[in-house]
Amino acid sequence: MVCNICAKNQATVHLTEIIDDQITELHLCEECAQKKGAQMESHFGLSDLLAGLADMGTQFSKTKTEAIKLKCSKCGLTYEDFKKVGRLGCGECYNAFKEALVPLLKRIHGSTQHYGKSPKRIAKVVKAKNDLDTLKEKLQKAIQKEDFEEAAKLRDKIRESEKKNNK
Repeated sequence: MVCNICAKNQATVHLTEIIDDQITELHLCEECAQKKGAQMESHFGLSDLLAGLADMGTQFSKTKTEAIKLKCSKCGLTYEDFKKVGRLGCGECYNAFKEALVPLLKRIHGSTQHYGKSPKRIAKVVKAKNDLDTLKEKLQKAIQKEDFEEAAKLRDKIRESEKKNNK
């Protein structure tokens, strides 16, 4: 499929907009998509969408006034700025805004933990850690349910897994 704008390059960016049962499709090459980037963002309102999701049912322990005052100690980004821009300033922002971001990420992704692909060189290590974390979660649930036989089995699996990982 060719780009709708330049009609020269192969379209690699495909956008579909549905408004009142009207479907509009736009197929762009990378170059035209970059040129239209800011225009498309304002049209599709990514930052507005994120801000709306951030406000939607804000259920973290801080009041709205306290949430507005949240600020990253490393880059100085405030939570209000994040809601306006739709982007975090640095890696430390995840810690600074953790209480507000966890429910937001859960709504957007359906989970707060990444389950996607990993680089092959660390895939085994990451999988082992994730499996261990899953076992520990199951252990806690078994203890809460007072299912001590299952908890003992899980404890043994955890010990075995930790021995393997430490070799």
